[in-house]
Order: sequence, then structure tokens, then C-alpha cells
Amino acid sequence: MRKLLLFILLTTLLFACKTKYKHPHVLIQTNAGDIEVEVYPDQAPKSAGAFLSYVDSGLYKNSSFYRVLNTDNQPSNAFKAELIQGGIWRTNYKKRSTIPGIPHETTQQTHLLHKNGTISLARLEPGTAGTEFFICIGDQPGFDFGGENNPDGQGYAAFGRVVKGMNIVQTIYNRPETDQAFTPQVAIFDITRL
Repeated sequence: MRKLLLFILLTTLLFACKTKYKHPHVLIQTNAGDIEVEVYPDQAPKSAGAFLSYVDSGLYKNSSFYRVLNTDNQPSNAFKAELIQGGIWRTNYKKRSTIPGIPHETTQQTHLLHKNGTISLARLEPGTAGTEFFICIGDQPGFDFGGENNPDGQGYAAFGRVVKGMNIVQTIYNRPETDQAFTPQVAIFDITRL
């Protein structure tokens, strides 16, 4: 009887310790609601790895979504894009400026395209991405390798996608903005692993 109880206990513990998901999931907790994101470290190891390390370190606690691109707030001659952007740039700029850039992983390398709900690293030059990220509203092929939204043609580094809460993403996207900045910013209470 003891062996049977021990077997049942060990089997229960084994199943309880297994990961809940094939790929890591994180929860972005905002004052507009929660957004669940699946991250792909197998396809984008540098980008996903850096993002997950920031999540694990608590870096995104008290951060924000601070920027929006929509069809009305971009120059008429620009290639249009739709997204919400967040991170620590507006809430902890000093810390952001100390974080080294992440080597750029193109969509040609990762095969993760900028589709509706894709999460990607924001950057200036290749290799300058850090803590800032954006979520695509609708498909955004201009952000992929060879796309028109970045003059260097390298695109941005996609590393995951929203699996729950696109209605929250859309709610945030529709918030008031002035010159691409949310007024007020949308609070990110924290980003944590599930």
C-alpha cells in the first residue's frame, strides 16, 4: 500500500512540475486589462531571451504603453503602420539607457512575421533594440525583413504573439493620443511569466 501511495504522490508531483505551455507565456497586466503573450525562444533566441530576462528581473514593473501609431497620426507620405508601443522608456529612462543593445534577428532568420498580435522589439539601428516593444494591430508586412517601414530594410525583431487579450490591445490602441503619445500613458503594472 505504501508503494502505491508513493507512486501516486510521485506521479502527481511529476505532472504538477511540468510546464503548462510548450512555449513560455507572459502576462502583461495593464490598467486597461490583461494581455497574454506567447514567446518563441526557439525561433528568436536573442530577442525572446532578452525580453524574458527583463520580465524575470522585474524590469517592467510600473512601466507603460506610451506610443501609438494609427492611420491618422503619421505623415501623409509615410508608409502607414498600426501598433501600440511600451516599455520603460517613459517611466525609467535612466535604467533604459544603461541596457546594451540586442543583436538584431530579422524575420528572414526567425520566420516570425509581423501579423496581427505579433510582439516585436522596437529599435533605431540594427543591434540597438532593448527594453522597448510593440504589438501589431493588423498585419504589418512593412516591419518584416525587406519591408518599407524601416529605411535599412532589416525590419524589426518579432519574438512572440498575443494569444489572449487582443480586445485589450484594441482598447489601448483606441485611447486618446497627441502626436503619437498616449494622453495619459497606459500603465503596465507588471509583466510576469505564467
